[in-house]
Amino acid sequence: MNQTSPLPHSPTKHVEAARNEAFRPQVHFSPNEKWMNDPNGMFFLDGEYHLFFQHNPDASVWGPMHWGHAVSKDLMHWEELPIALYPDELGTIFSGSAVVDWNNSSGLGTKENPPIVALYTYHNAEMEKQGVIDYQTQALAFSLDKGRTWEKYSGNPVIENPGIKDFRDPKVMWHEPSEKWVMVLAQKDHIGFYSSDNLIDWSLESTFGEEIGSHGGVWECPELLLMPVEGTNESRYVLLVSISPGGPNGGSATQYFVGDFDGKEFVLDSKWQSELAPTVATFPQGTVFDDFEKGAGKWTSEGNAFADAPTSGGHATQPPPTGYSDEFLVNSFADEDRATGTLTSEAFTISDPFINFKIGGGHHPDRVGIQLVVDGEVVKSETGINRETLHYASWNVSQWEGESALLRIIDNESGSWGHTYIDDIVFAKAPATNRIEPAIWLDHGTDNYAGVTFFNSPDSKEKRHVFMGWMSNWLYANEVPTEKWRSAMTLPRSLHLVETAEGLRVRSKLVEEVDNLVEASAESSTLVTGETISLSATDNTGRESALRYSFKVQGEATSPVSIRFENGHGEFVDIEIDQQKSVVLLDRSQSGETSFNNQFGNVQEGVLTTTSDAFTVTVVVDRSSLELFIDDGTTVMTSLVFPESVYDTLRVGPDSQPVHQISVERLGSVWSSD
Repeated sequence: MNQTSPLPHSPTKHVEAARNEAFRPQVHFSPNEKWMNDPNGMFFLDGEYHLFFQHNPDASVWGPMHWGHAVSKDLMHWEELPIALYPDELGTIFSGSAVVDWNNSSGLGTKENPPIVALYTYHNAEMEKQGVIDYQTQALAFSLDKGRTWEKYSGNPVIENPGIKDFRDPKVMWHEPSEKWVMVLAQKDHIGFYSSDNLIDWSLESTFGEEIGSHGGVWECPELLLMPVEGTNESRYVLLVSISPGGPNGGSATQYFVGDFDGKEFVLDSKWQSELAPTVATFPQGTVFDDFEKGAGKWTSEGNAFADAPTSGGHATQPPPTGYSDEFLVNSFADEDRATGTLTSEAFTISDPFINFKIGGGHHPDRVGIQLVVDGEVVKSETGINRETLHYASWNVSQWEGESALLRIIDNESGSWGHTYIDDIVFAKAPATNRIEPAIWLDHGTDNYAGVTFFNSPDSKEKRHVFMGWMSNWLYANEVPTEKWRSAMTLPRSLHLVETAEGLRVRSKLVEEVDNLVEASAESSTLVTGETISLSATDNTGRESALRYSFKVQGEATSPVSIRFENGHGEFVDIEIDQQKSVVLLDRSQSGETSFNNQFGNVQEGVLTTTSDAFTVTVVVDRSSLELFIDDGTTVMTSLVFPESVYDTLRVGPDSQPVHQISVERLGSVWSSD
């Protein structure tokens, strides 16, 4: 029998915001209106959490970046404050961090009133349009009223660009052994470590990552954390690095590394060095369709992107491409990325099972890249990964062998990364394979990106590493079906370093403040195949709010756990946990609205890593999200969903092992009902 019992109504802080539109999260932070992405500048001071965020106040899509600002006393109820940082003549305001300069090392405040110092990236869009590459620099702003108002440093920028196109997202920590400030900075596809005595004058100490970890996209939003290994007297450093694209389920995601840091250099743990060792790429020989060394006689050009094809290396004012063969390649960076057009091959008969080629440039699916056309239809397509280096790509075309086809190289994008590179198109008996770069992921779902933790000064009462991420993915962030606002943050999580059978791993646990939102619950001791547990999502204010489900999986099971979260509209998300294969699958193909992106409904796969045979599974479903935590967050998957109503029923799937100690709790809305 299910037992339902009301719990005491939690006192909530009044927030003057309705925030009750369709899909509006009720227990996650989202801006009152317009666009939001990466969390920035988060710090804790005097009982108050400060969240800044990338914000476009003029539209619900990405645009000129500002720093939005919100504060909370409990990580749940947020008060949105005026915009903290506006663009100026040096550029728009990209991601960064903020610290409490408690010793006034910067001299920007006093010992009695220490400043809050923010380090952030300036992005100069005009310089970018001109084709130069040093358009991102690091700058400083400070606050003398606990983050309410900000003054930009007169000597900005404090770190000039050394000639790196992607040079951004400074995250600063205090390194006690060296008594210095340490900054980690994303530099293309590696991390730079800088040190400073005063937060103003910075010196490059070392770099990390050029030959380790996943390089499927640009590295972004890094953070270095000193974390105790739970159950030991040992501490290790953890380096978080977001990457886009290149995530395990497509688009953006966050990888991490465990090692040691002496104030100058990060040294990867020896076991991790072995685990993350890459494997070499292969490009089989075959029949060369075109390597562009003798011109583009097999191709017909339209528009101006390919008017000069093929190109000897790069165009003027362009970062030179790498990874192509010999002298010539197809390069659509004409007119400094503004050019568009197509390059269509002559017809050919598909004679081998694989078409291999090299591709680079922008990541714009179906807008930039190369397509295979058979019988008038595009049957295969490939785009770049926002890198100037060409990588290998391969299509299995065995089902069309003997048929006539043509290739079409496209550039229908005139914005940032609106160019493609193509070289060495070869028909072969075997597929080309890229260098395999293993990675360990903080969250295996598609929708937790660019997350960082709140800065705590050494004497802070907050001792946890409290993490929040941007709950979206660059594959579809501008297209999700919301109007007044777009995007939310994940629920806050505390990060912990634990020993597992696979080695050291970061565990992401829901913060205990979530418990204060519980206002009703239902329980069941055991559920078997086909059985359900339900609870109304209508909270004490009459709103449809979020639900938190929890259940235990007992022992080493021979069959998977199969769970469906469903609502009364026939919409659902399926989750399968297979202990034998150490795999978690999340299927949101029938979750609700999915038509805005053709990859949104793809099944997501995560690696199951647990610290014991029996473990607890927790799932929080809000109006437009599902967050899955297995074994206290040793495995996490965060996923956007857009159903007509919250999934108010858990159903045990066919052929599933039973689940035990099931509970479902209603979490009251954090927003005012005014």
